[in-house]
Amino acid sequence: MVSNLVSISKTTAHTNFYIDEDCIFITNKFLSETGLIENAAQSCSAIVGQSYFEKDDVEGKSNNIIGYISAIKKVTLYGLPKVGDTIVTKASLISRVDTGSVTMCSIASTTFNINKIIVDCTLNFLIHEVK
Repeated sequence: MVSNLVSISKTTAHTNFYIDEDCIFITNKFLSETGLIENAAQSCSAIVGQSYFEKDDVEGKSNNIIGYISAIKKVTLYGLPKVGDTIVTKASLISRVDTGSVTMCSIASTTFNINKIIVDCTLNFLIHEVK
């Protein structure tokens, strides 16, 4: 649900997602609400997830992690993008608590389609290493 990781830091992530007609979240040629939330979740999880991998591991082979949406605190949907659109999601870390191999965090994100906000949300995550 992320085509391109445009930029990432310890507290932010910026992604693009090209909506292909083969995406499982397409309904009547539009990306569904569930698809928009999944895009936001994957964009958000990159912020904390990156800390579980070695810096030069661009393929994600140095570790195995699983992330869960533990709570959807807020979601406001303003519109659905259509097949062929590229959406832009910008995520920002609100809080993070590390407890050994598990991280709990809250992240806000905003998704745009042609410079118009289509989703504004805040999600909580549990991310942990799988041994």
